[in-house]
Amino acid sequence: MNWLELTGWAGSALLVWSLLQTRILRLRALNLLGCLILIGYNAAVEVWPMVGLNVVLAVINVWYLRKMLATRHDEATYQVVEVGVDDQFLAHTLRVHAADIARFNPGFTWEPEGDRSAFVVMKADEVVGVVLSHAEPGGVAQVDLDYVTRRFRDFTPGEFVYRSSRLFTDRGFRRVVSPPGMVAPYYHRLGFRPEGDAYVLDLPAAA
Repeated sequence: MNWLELTGWAGSALLVWSLLQTRILRLRALNLLGCLILIGYNAAVEVWPMVGLNVVLAVINVWYLRKMLATRHDEATYQVVEVGVDDQFLAHTLRVHAADIARFNPGFTWEPEGDRSAFVVMKADEVVGVVLSHAEPGGVAQVDLDYVTRRFRDFTPGEFVYRSSRLFTDRGFRRVVSPPGMVAPYYHRLGFRPEGDAYVLDLPAAA
């Protein structure tokens, strides 16, 4: 087997591997790379129908990637819906994703009692994230859970909860504190500052 055949097999393997990804951004990026490799391989061996097929697939991937990257911080694409802490849909979402939640938020438990808030981040009718918090003394909103579903893990949908600071300031909060011990936190990208084993966001005074 020569290097050209190895290139073709590598491109095919990458294409198949991309389809096994659960994260949509990663799927599209790997699929695009596989298509580009196969365009080069099929052009070298002059299999023009396959060149055409992979060109079309590459264009489709580029279109979707551009759309996803352009809307990843778009408030018109992602909506924050406040739900009751004892809402059955929220309970169902937490139950369905319990194993994945435990992976990134070890030790998380949810008791829908006391001064608590629950927000679900949606893209159209699809749940992409959940943010749960409770009140601590001194105007502190302690985040109990900041979870993103697998398909959207290359994005940061929780930012829309924190960007809409009135969700917290209207309740009298002055600071938001991230969950301690959270795996792969992203808060440094949202203006939070590190404090101990957590991150803190100082909120503006309520108007």
